[in-house]
Amino acid sequence: MIGPSPAPSRPAARAPAPPAPGPAAAMREPGPPLWPSWPAPGGPPSSRVLQATALAGLAGAVTLPGGDDDPGLGFLLAALAVAAAVVVVGWRPHRAVGAVLPQWVAVAESLWLPAAVALAAVPLLRDADWLVVLCLLAAVGAGSLAMAGRAFRSVLRGATAVPVAALRSPAWLGRSATGLRRTGGGFRLLAALLVGIGLLAVFAPLLGSADPVFGRVLDALVPTVDGDTLVSGVVRFVGGAAAVLGSAFLLARRPVPDMGPARPSRLRSAEWTLPVAMLVVLFALFVAVSLTTLFGSDDHVRATTGLTYAEYARSGFWQLLAVSVLTLVVVVAGARHAPLRTPADRFRTRLLLGGLSALTLVIVASALHRMWLYQQAYGFTVLRLLVLLCELWLALCLALMLVSVLRLRPDRPLRGMAAAGAAALLALAVLNPERFVAEQDVARYAATGEIDVGYLSGLSADAVPALVALPEPIRSCVLAPIADRLGPAEAGGWRSTNVSRDRARDLLGGVRLSCPPGARP
Repeated sequence: MIGPSPAPSRPAARAPAPPAPGPAAAMREPGPPLWPSWPAPGGPPSSRVLQATALAGLAGAVTLPGGDDDPGLGFLLAALAVAAAVVVVGWRPHRAVGAVLPQWVAVAESLWLPAAVALAAVPLLRDADWLVVLCLLAAVGAGSLAMAGRAFRSVLRGATAVPVAALRSPAWLGRSATGLRRTGGGFRLLAALLVGIGLLAVFAPLLGSADPVFGRVLDALVPTVDGDTLVSGVVRFVGGAAAVLGSAFLLARRPVPDMGPARPSRLRSAEWTLPVAMLVVLFALFVAVSLTTLFGSDDHVRATTGLTYAEYARSGFWQLLAVSVLTLVVVVAGARHAPLRTPADRFRTRLLLGGLSALTLVIVASALHRMWLYQQAYGFTVLRLLVLLCELWLALCLALMLVSVLRLRPDRPLRGMAAAGAAALLALAVLNPERFVAEQDVARYAATGEIDVGYLSGLSADAVPALVALPEPIRSCVLAPIADRLGPAEAGGWRSTNVSRDRARDLLGGVRLSCPPGARP
């Protein structure tokens, strides 16, 4: 039996096509989001991740110095513990990249984690607070870049990826807590932990009282527990655990690699060429004029400017430093937005941006020459030395950018710039800047009899080996404030062990330092 034929289906109504965006709408098109598509890992963290996170948190609570303690050995030990934990949870050399890259690039990417550990070792060797803070911040960024690999186009995103992942990881960690609560495993682990703590509480005091040497070791390892110590320990535990948990979150599911080609520029050739060409002409005129003045003789400088050589060097350094920084920004932005539609466009980009980079390198050389003359005339300070090294780093960045412009690859030098910055910090730590400055000022005092006692007495223990060469009573006037800031060697315990402070205590030990009235020059 044949039933009635079904009613003919109606074709689905088609939605009207959206109107084509006009030029104004195209200009309002939103750019790429700050963070690319980055979903959370699919399942809960594995038991290996949980164990590594707990051990890293415990290592941070035990090794990191407290809030009132000086930085020292503890930072290196905590960094080593975190590095070992992230290797356990899945980080491997040559796998920290999110795209197919040449072998030498993969090897370079694998050096971020050793660089982070090396930067964390600076608090063990140097006492200067500003240098320690810079190196520890750079260590966090280098460690994050090691975990992120090439999953981010932006170096800034890669350097902050692990902290962002650590902020997102509590919900991921909560999945494990839910599973443990369902199976009862969480209560069993907690009970086992409490039993272990109880056993230690019984046997540790007995063994400590049986052997005084072992008792002193226990006293050094187990701090006195009070409210402040407990809060500090919790904060240090959370810091070490967050570093590993954020790394595991990132390694478990990296964001979609943001390595696609950049969108073509909307600028016309004339719109891009005109401002860049005007800047190139200005720089060329400046270089032509300044070369004959700055690198001339002292008599020539006096005749043309009315200033001494050192005064002339001092008068324009900061302006040239600002020009160097701003020009680097202009070159990076110009390379990204340059129209490259025709061979003429590509030739014009290489010519103008390459010329601008080369001229800026000459300006950087002029600034370096000015600062060196200025320091020879007025003495060395840490700030002047630091700015001098920043100019050297800017010169290297401009050289990398010049190569990138000639190859028409504007995004390639950014990680090289970050790597050069990390290497510059490590080189600065090896140089020991405060000791270097003290050595130069001591030599200048021997030659000219001029010295800034107030400035030198404000340096850290890093400068003591150079300052002990000063004659009395200036020696005591300079070293007495530094000795007062050092304090006893027992302050902070083994976590605050520092090579520079220990050496300064050895050099100043047993010496009574006092500055007699009227002894300061």
